[in-house]
Amino acid sequence: MDLGRHASRRFFNWLYWSINVGAVLSLLVVAFIQQNVDFLLGYSIIVGCLGLAFFIFLFATPIFVTKPPTGSQVSSMLKLALQNCCPRLSHRHSARDPQGTQPLPDQRSPQPGPSPQEDMANFQVLVKILPVMVTLVPYWMVYFQMQSTYVLQGLHLRIPNIFPDHPANSSVALRAQRSSYKIPEAWLLLANVVVVLILVPVKDHLLDPLLQQCKLLPSALQKMALGMFFGFASVLVAGGLEMERLQYIHRNQTVSQQIGKDVYYAAPLSIWWQIPQYLLIGISEIFASIPGLEFAYSEAPRSMQGAIMGIFFCLSGVGSLLGSSLVALLSLPGGWLYCPEDFGNINNCRMDLYFFLLACIQAATALLFIWIAGRYKRVAQGPTSQSCPSRDRG
Repeated sequence: MDLGRHASRRFFNWLYWSINVGAVLSLLVVAFIQQNVDFLLGYSIIVGCLGLAFFIFLFATPIFVTKPPTGSQVSSMLKLALQNCCPRLSHRHSARDPQGTQPLPDQRSPQPGPSPQEDMANFQVLVKILPVMVTLVPYWMVYFQMQSTYVLQGLHLRIPNIFPDHPANSSVALRAQRSSYKIPEAWLLLANVVVVLILVPVKDHLLDPLLQQCKLLPSALQKMALGMFFGFASVLVAGGLEMERLQYIHRNQTVSQQIGKDVYYAAPLSIWWQIPQYLLIGISEIFASIPGLEFAYSEAPRSMQGAIMGIFFCLSGVGSLLGSSLVALLSLPGGWLYCPEDFGNINNCRMDLYFFLLACIQAATALLFIWIAGRYKRVAQGPTSQSCPSRDRG
């Protein structure tokens, strides 16, 4: 807590690394069981792991560092936003309840809390942080393609069997059983996970100390901009692969493959061609998501760190929701993804144009982010922000 910003950076590096260790176990074991054995069995393993984590969390509560409640910072920020955006409405409210907007010290709750001056300083910090975090929403739209449209694209590429063809002296039943074991499409996510597992230790132990020693260590905002570039590159590569896949489809060069209970007519291109887009989205995760967590925590006032972190995760959910909404919009009649005969079959759709649209959105917002980040840096270096007592700048 008192080791400064570099300790916060290292903490979030290893937090993310630990999360991806769990992802490796999930993708290798659970995804194989769900696709090739029984989906309900694989799902029950996930439920069991979540229950185990819940009980570990309960048993570990005595060692957690907890803080007593000091009042709602969210309500204070909403009141200040109302006063700034709708001064007439706030004046009417203060006229009806003159004691409500400016409580006296002895009228506040018994728990210690921020003073009105600190609330105003925190509100000014929040106003500066929010534009930076909002411009990350298009990045989350791109990021969550890894778990949605990338998977759908992979199901329409040739997925090889886990076990190669066996000699003729093998039993027919054994050959049939082994040939039904196809590589889980979700295993492609391992490319993303492995990048995080390898690059986080390299970045934490080698790259960051070296850059810090040379005084070239980029700020969290600069890393986030770089992460947006890799996200842009990932969805661009996905669009190029989809164009190539559609060329095979239009020439009627397809192979049928059964995944679970469904049959997919896929292009003869190997699913391994998706690895570059997963690698690029993994690199973007290191530069955008981890520094984004660090930025949300370190730039927030102490009394609002929980709220700012909550806003960060909320905006990632907003990005996922907007991406799904865009898919739903483009699935309407006349849209690029409209396919009424077989929902989920992308062979008659233009998903490549959808990927290129996401790339354009990400490129435009990346430029906007760079401008906002430069403006934030200039304001943060001003005399007002330097004198703010409630900030934890390490």
